[in-house]
Amino acid sequence: MTLFQLIMLGISAFFAYQVYQHIQTLKDPQEDSSSPEFDAEALVAKADEAMEAGDLQKALAIYKEADIKAPKDPETLFKMGYVLAQQNRDDEALEYYLEALELDEQNTYIHQALASLYRKMKAYDKAQEHIKRSLEIDDKNPITYFNYGNLLQDMGEKQKAKEMYKKALELDATLEAAKEELQKLKETA
Repeated sequence: MTLFQLIMLGISAFFAYQVYQHIQTLKDPQEDSSSPEFDAEALVAKADEAMEAGDLQKALAIYKEADIKAPKDPETLFKMGYVLAQQNRDDEALEYYLEALELDEQNTYIHQALASLYRKMKAYDKAQEHIKRSLEIDDKNPITYFNYGNLLQDMGEKQKAKEMYKKALELDATLEAAKEELQKLKETA
């Protein structure tokens, strides 16, 4: 070997040793669960992004991981229920919604989600119970009145449905869906 080759070999060995030392100081992200990108809040945000992108399976998997990191968080459980409901996995969705409600009984969105799911399942009495509970918590949400109108229509109570659509429009005159449903009811009367 020439002197130049020996010098290059020495330099290469030195840099290889430096890289080795650096690698030894790195932590595996799986081991460092306190890393901000692996905390429950960051995971929920990541799952929200996946849901907005329409990747419900990915969103559900990430929400489940967040639930492991921070168990019994009503928001995470609610979102897991929502994703399952979007996939027509109603029985599973119902379980998560009910668990979320146990933890946060004053959450109007959980009551509304339960009402929608029960309506879909044609369990109208339970749906009505949750809509009414949602209104007790927040009687200024036009969407709740709109949803109540839809439920009452399904129950065959057209006059009461009209009243709910009118109330929704009193609170938000721009709610086109309520205007349309009210118009349909007027035309069939």
